[in-house]
Amino acid sequence: MTQEIVKRLLFLPVTVFFVATLVFLALRALPGSSAELLGSQFSTAGLKEQLIADLGLDKSIWQQYGIFIRELLNFDLGRSFMTGKDISTMVAETLPITIELAVASLIVMTITGIGMGVLAGAFPGSAADGLLRTLAVLLFSLPWFWFGIVLIIVFSLWLGWLPAFGRLPPTLEYQAVTNFVLIDAVILGRPDLIGPWLLHITLPALTVGLTTSGALMRLVRVGVIETGQTDYIRTARMKGVPAGRVFFRHILRNAALGILTVIGVQFGAMLGGSVIAEVVFGYPGIGRMTVDAVLTRDYAAAQGGAIVIATLYVLINLVTDLSYRWADPRLRRGGGQ
Repeated sequence: MTQEIVKRLLFLPVTVFFVATLVFLALRALPGSSAELLGSQFSTAGLKEQLIADLGLDKSIWQQYGIFIRELLNFDLGRSFMTGKDISTMVAETLPITIELAVASLIVMTITGIGMGVLAGAFPGSAADGLLRTLAVLLFSLPWFWFGIVLIIVFSLWLGWLPAFGRLPPTLEYQAVTNFVLIDAVILGRPDLIGPWLLHITLPALTVGLTTSGALMRLVRVGVIETGQTDYIRTARMKGVPAGRVFFRHILRNAALGILTVIGVQFGAMLGGSVIAEVVFGYPGIGRMTVDAVLTRDYAAAQGGAIVIATLYVLINLVTDLSYRWADPRLRRGGGQ
């Protein structure tokens, strides 16, 4: 397993390099440029030219690429020309917000997907099974942005139960320490932050979590049914082991390996894919930061956001794969030979 970890970690810089190169070229291929945008914002030609030179936008694309790669090798993501902040600072401010949303979405997906999958797998062929499978396909097919807008219309505009936009009410003062609301609420002694934060994160988390729960439900259902048909489960039932014990201690336990993999992969996807929910709900995470940077041709911010998301995705997939190997004794024995 150690060799596998080293191999995957050595592959990480290669992945980051290709992602960085692709994002760099894709941004420059878009119509419009940072130089043109700056030209429309400055009335004094001298100031515009000085800023363009400071940003390196007066150089050829290959010279800009060389500077970009050199800075990346020095772990320097650059500076945003829109905000003037270091990209590392912007990432530190926005990444915790995206992680919060991804974790909340993962909780919704896990509870909903496993709950529906267990119920459908316990009664295969029943009316409940058919209804739940139909619901899973429907949830899996819903576009995030469309489903999010529907939730806003129903729960925010019609019913008025939940806020539609933002992370916290604009009237609520909050000086972030870690920028994780729950952690800061403890550190700062501010329990008043928790309630408003939960209200604001509910709709984005439901949007992402419910639309991804369909795939997990189908996997859990298949795992429960297939495990329930194995010889050792039949033997346990013939010995008179209580049905509840057979189901929870044997069927679910063995079906959990595949569930673990899907949850890990989906969590990585949520970190990158939550950008849609962040834009729809005005949630100020790294995904929205990256989208805003693309729209304003803020090259450094867009590149930094994409690189961080890609790196996290690869690392989470690595942890998921290693967790699966550790949890499955057959793979542990195979990896040790």
